[in-house]
Amino acid sequence: MILGGDQAAGNRTAQILSIVVFNAITYFLIGLPLAVFPGLVHLTLGYSAALAGGVISLQYVATLLTRSLVGRISDQRGAKVTVLAGLVCAALNGVCILAGGLCHGPLAVLGWLLLSRLWLGAAESGTGTGCITWGIGRFGGAATAEVISWNGVSSYGGIAAGAPAGVALMQWGGLPALAGVAIILPLLGLVGAAFSKAAAPLAGARRMSMLSVAREIAPYGLALAGGSFGFGVIVAFMALYYAAHGWQGAAYALTGFGACFVAVRIVLAGAIGRFGGFRAALVSFVIEMAGLLLLWLAPVKLVALLGAALAGLGFSLIFPALAVEALRSVAPGSRGAAIAIYTVFLDVALGLTGPVAGAVGGHFGYPAVFFAGALVVSGALALTFRLRNMVLARGI
Repeated sequence: MILGGDQAAGNRTAQILSIVVFNAITYFLIGLPLAVFPGLVHLTLGYSAALAGGVISLQYVATLLTRSLVGRISDQRGAKVTVLAGLVCAALNGVCILAGGLCHGPLAVLGWLLLSRLWLGAAESGTGTGCITWGIGRFGGAATAEVISWNGVSSYGGIAAGAPAGVALMQWGGLPALAGVAIILPLLGLVGAAFSKAAAPLAGARRMSMLSVAREIAPYGLALAGGSFGFGVIVAFMALYYAAHGWQGAAYALTGFGACFVAVRIVLAGAIGRFGGFRAALVSFVIEMAGLLLLWLAPVKLVALLGAALAGLGFSLIFPALAVEALRSVAPGSRGAAIAIYTVFLDVALGLTGPVAGAVGGHFGYPAVFFAGALVVSGALALTFRLRNMVLARGI
């Protein structure tokens, strides 16, 4: 029996979701400490605001260092292997949080938290890149936008659910309670991934050198980095921004960001295919800038919540929109490497966000970090507009 178009599309979507759920687990764990660790490091342990932001950003440094390896393994041995490895790293992150919760002394606690961030960064690399490559390998290049979009839904949906869950777990049982969830969930994911159908590497497919892939991907990656800086200041400094104003509910602002991000990915899933990646990215940058400026000027927490939600609406399609354009010039046998290199730019941006924006916040106040984010996003907007014009001029 031949499936109808809608039925076949629905079946493909269900199978894509069965893959990206493993990425959702990792990002739920990423969300758990976002509204907890900055305050714990700065207000409880007594370290600086810049270090509090650096603790969050350290995760992205670890992700950066492992992306290239993950990309090569995905292309050569299959993406399922990298996803399994990512889930193991996610469980080790939970073990480190548990150790931090059981030890005494600010320096010891900080050390275990830093180590947990390194394992979590490696986990993000394995499941993030792995799930995208796994999905594209199963369903072909024509499914690139859909796979990346649903992977993003799993990512930021996980963050949206994880942030308030982390606050609740800390209030209920402290770091040990948070650690228990961070250990159990990835172990359950390992069982599910082990029995999931793999996508074999493309036998005999042409592969480009890493240098050639990097040369093709870099301009798009720089634009992605600019948009990601705006996201980075939100996740790293929302808790301290709310505390500086004397407001409660920073976790709900993060949830608002994530919920709007997910809503756009679901409701406007076909927008990139209909309007093109460049157009979708340009509109998205403008909306993200508006949200960041609203956060900068917010007089009350309701306006700040609206700004976070608007930024989530804008940031939602930037990654898949630019990725679709970037992957056009890459050989199918190098997709894993291309996705890894492309995402490295996001990692670098998020790795720099903590210390750079922390320094801005320390000198000018926490609202200023969102103004700085808007300025960086405006640069990404200009670069994307130039890339679009260059591609049009070449007639591609």
